[in-house]
Amino acid sequence: MCGMPSAETTHVNPQQPELVRPTTEDEVAAVGSEFIGGPVGRRALLGRSWWTPVRVIALVMLGMFALGMVQKFPCYDGAWFYGASSQYTHACYSDIPHLYQGRGFADGLVPYFDKLSGDMDYLEYPVLTGVFMEVAAWLTPGSGTIQHQEQVYWMVNAGMLMICAVIIAVCVTRTHRRRPWDGLLVALAPAFALTATINWDLFAVALTAAAMLMWSRGRALAFGVLLGLATAAKLYPVLILGPLFVLCWRAGKWRAFGTALLGAAGSWLIVNLPVMLLAPEGWSKFYTFSQERGVDFGSFWLIISQHMDTPLDTDVVNTLATALMVLSCLGVAALTLTAPRRPRFAQLAFLVVAAFILTNKVYSPQYVLWLIPLAALARPKWRDFLIWQACEVAYFLGIWLYLAYTTSGDKHQGLPTEGYQLAIAVHLLGTLYLCAVVVRDIWLPERDVVRRAGDDDPSGGVLDGAGDRFVVGHAALAPWHLEQGQEHDGQPPTVDWGKAPYEQSYEQSHGRAPHDADPDDTNPYRAP
Repeated sequence: MCGMPSAETTHVNPQQPELVRPTTEDEVAAVGSEFIGGPVGRRALLGRSWWTPVRVIALVMLGMFALGMVQKFPCYDGAWFYGASSQYTHACYSDIPHLYQGRGFADGLVPYFDKLSGDMDYLEYPVLTGVFMEVAAWLTPGSGTIQHQEQVYWMVNAGMLMICAVIIAVCVTRTHRRRPWDGLLVALAPAFALTATINWDLFAVALTAAAMLMWSRGRALAFGVLLGLATAAKLYPVLILGPLFVLCWRAGKWRAFGTALLGAAGSWLIVNLPVMLLAPEGWSKFYTFSQERGVDFGSFWLIISQHMDTPLDTDVVNTLATALMVLSCLGVAALTLTAPRRPRFAQLAFLVVAAFILTNKVYSPQYVLWLIPLAALARPKWRDFLIWQACEVAYFLGIWLYLAYTTSGDKHQGLPTEGYQLAIAVHLLGTLYLCAVVVRDIWLPERDVVRRAGDDDPSGGVLDGAGDRFVVGHAALAPWHLEQGQEHDGQPPTVDWGKAPYEQSYEQSHGRAPHDADPDDTNPYRAP
């Protein structure tokens, strides 16, 4: 009887690692695959078809995005224009058509430079998002009724946002080389399809996803430039630099972090500086509006406020929300430096953005788009992902039914205040649940499905498989952190984490690591 081939006799191509099949490791994926013929068998010939994972997931994303557009058609046909509550009862509201006229695009006004005549004196969006909105306005014909122009403006924006959606799905698919099918979590996320065309958030999410892909390939400068552009479109991407700083601190990768930081600052300044100098009042509107905005939909602050006789003071909420966010970031930093194994970059990126969402004084339903790509990388487990998505869909329906209730007059059609508070609680608990699972994976790396498959940090770039340079607590003392034969001399130990199985085989059969390292890189196993 023939035995199993050994690593010494097996030739492995490090550029084509064995892909992880979700139907063999995820029970929900296996059950779901029954709709298309069942799980992939051991003898299946993978990688020999035009239908690569990237192409399949991109097409699935296009299909789901189209379904999300269909869901908005009751509003497109009239609910956006006739009757205040109709767009809420159909759950198809979008900011896009309303702001075409409300922010001066219909009149040809230049964002940030021309003052508006309505309730907002300047456009309240970051500069790069303003450019996105203006480009869509250029592509919208100025003929016909204002209703027709707003319909066309929404369609033009939907087409541009569809491109962003495909970019997000492709970037997530390619970030984890051995786990491309995790991109289906993004493509099939119901909350993604429902919220994709509410606002312009997908633009910043696409830039952030592209930045994460660049970092996973070890391209720190490209990561920084893209993240700076994403921050110029929406504020939340800058938060990702926080966990990256702590990870690079633990691994001693200061050069990579410095390059990323310079790239982010430089690209942000290039976009913002001209408007900042030439139209300072219009440029600052986004920041002053965010500061002055009171407690609003979706936050636990609203639940507290609705149970008080006197509304919460905005300055007090700003201070408390900032304090909670700072404490959350300190908790993530402590987790990073004390965990028995250095957390994955995507895990911490998810946690810090989720902390911002949970502590913020407002939660618009499209903010879930910020988390979906990060969740797919941080916890690619269908059961947990779908539990969270169910909570977000419940909130999506809850906020529109609540607005229908408040705008229906004496009819009171929709969800009353108590019901909406329950919907907020469901959203908060769902997000906290996913955060708890990610934290558990960090403390118990054997529960992390990515590491259980043999990888260390496939989205970590220079951090993938790198040794520790600074750790505290039990992480610095645990003897199993030492390399074989290394003595603990009181200094933080250098560890060698997570050679993937194909890298181990390659090293054993060739006597060397599959990839050349940077001159000052302590990790000879890092993929390029």
